[in-house]
Amino acid sequence: MKRSHFVKFTMIVLFSLSSVGVVGGSFFLRKAFSSSQNQVITDTSRYREIRHQLWLSQEEVKHFPREIPQDTENLRIAYSPGVSQASVFFQARLKQSPAQIQKLLTQYRKLAKRQYRGGDSNDHANFPNGVPTTLFYTSDSGSESFPPSYEILVLNAQDKGRAGFKWNHGNSYGVAIDSSASEIVYWAEAW
Repeated sequence: MKRSHFVKFTMIVLFSLSSVGVVGGSFFLRKAFSSSQNQVITDTSRYREIRHQLWLSQEEVKHFPREIPQDTENLRIAYSPGVSQASVFFQARLKQSPAQIQKLLTQYRKLAKRQYRGGDSNDHANFPNGVPTTLFYTSDSGSESFPPSYEILVLNAQDKGRAGFKWNHGNSYGVAIDSSASEIVYWAEAW
């Protein structure tokens, strides 16, 4: 009789400890994953580090300026190293002289494999023969879509999805240029 009470008591203690372990473990796992949430870096002083060290494929950022030009105004950057299944992106938006913007527009139009007017990655991917581009991470308004004043020039896009699941994984890079505002947005994105 004493033995059956002991077994019951032991079972209750073990189940209680297991429950505490499951609840505690899920709490710590949640904390671990939430603290590594996708952090977007916007500190412009880190541009050089991101451009030359953190971005893994230098081919995808070779069109970005090696250094920020001295006459640059209104520099904004957005960099996300991606966590888990999140997209990895790097974007630099800067204002330059109208003459410099026109020179860049001419240069990148010649290199572009695709051209779009305004919109975002989802819009562009859904055009006939369209490709994913980027969202407007450096927007002043918080909008993810480029206004129609921006010409989006895709320098390259690679589909790394599988049959039947096109563009599930891939990358694209290019520039978005607003001639009227004398702004250029350099981007690279992988998902």
